[in-house]
Amino acid sequence: MSNLDLVQALDGVMKGRFATRFYADRPVPYATVRDILEAARYAPSGANIQPWRVQVLAGAAKTEICRDILVTHATEAAHHVSEYTYYAPNLPDLYHSRKQAFGRVFYGSLGIAQDNAPGRAAQTAKNYEFFGAPVGLIFTIDRRLEKGSWLDLGMFLQNVMLAAKVRGLDTCPQETLAKYHRVLRRHLPIAPEDIVVCGMALGVCDAAAAARRRVMERAPIEAFASFHGFDAPRAQEAGE
Repeated sequence: MSNLDLVQALDGVMKGRFATRFYADRPVPYATVRDILEAARYAPSGANIQPWRVQVLAGAAKTEICRDILVTHATEAAHHVSEYTYYAPNLPDLYHSRKQAFGRVFYGSLGIAQDNAPGRAAQTAKNYEFFGAPVGLIFTIDRRLEKGSWLDLGMFLQNVMLAAKVRGLDTCPQETLAKYHRVLRRHLPIAPEDIVVCGMALGVCDAAAAARRRVMERAPIEAFASFHGFDAPRAQEAGE
């Protein structure tokens, strides 16, 4: 494979990855999950402290935990919150508008109207069974660490998702599982000093079901990048 082929292959993986919420009823072998984590552990981290921890769930263990979370979600959701804040309480307009657009596109693709509260709630509850994926992962980080280590964890998460994708698997990172850290602690050896950051579904995408999904727009480069010190692009490169 040429260098150009490698570039195109990697670009294709990054551009083709999305949060999959539809999974086929197909198991993922233990060895495959280990291979994914084996590759992902090479993520960079400041001073090589490698701050990530992962609980990997499948089979009866996953079923039992999901059942407990679903019951808790149905009966006492208001009493469970994450140990950290994911979204700023007052999102600036730009980010707020993107968040609203996501809701319209995502729920619209499922035929769930914005004012259909029961429908939206039912879809949200699917998070707590990892959308039917055969493998669920729970990521934690030591609460004594600072924001830089959370950046490291984010790079590790991306490595997991890309390593899964090149193996023909799909993923969905799920912050909402962090709300039920007390439930997770009933089943998993999560240290008191650790914060549950998110979960992640892992499995084979149900392509027929996922076809309903509409593509989420991404901001163009001009919206987030400024270039300094480069030669002016030639006319054909600038699209003129």
